[in-house]
Amino acid sequence: MKKKQPSEELLKKLKVKSWGIWEKEKSEFPWSYDETETCYLLEGEVEVTDPSTGEKLEFKKGDLVQFPKGLTCKWNVKKPVRKYYKFGDLEI
Repeated sequence: MKKKQPSEELLKKLKVKSWGIWEKEKSEFPWSYDETETCYLLEGEVEVTDPSTGEKLEFKKGDLVQFPKGLTCKWNVKKPVRKYYKFGDLEI
């Protein structure tokens, strides 16, 4: 799992505003990734835990996050989320 504060230039280069939008209310659920996903949070606060390693990643509005193909994790949506997302290998 990777997280960064992206520059406006990077967001434009990745064409983030052309990606799909996903929204989720406050909740907890298991998730797994069949492909790499990159997302940019417009609203909300989330903690994702990888139970196999214990690694935790917290992210919020303004963060660019990438989840690797094959990851199985638990999402804890602490504040309702609205995010841009795209599947596939992107260099962030």
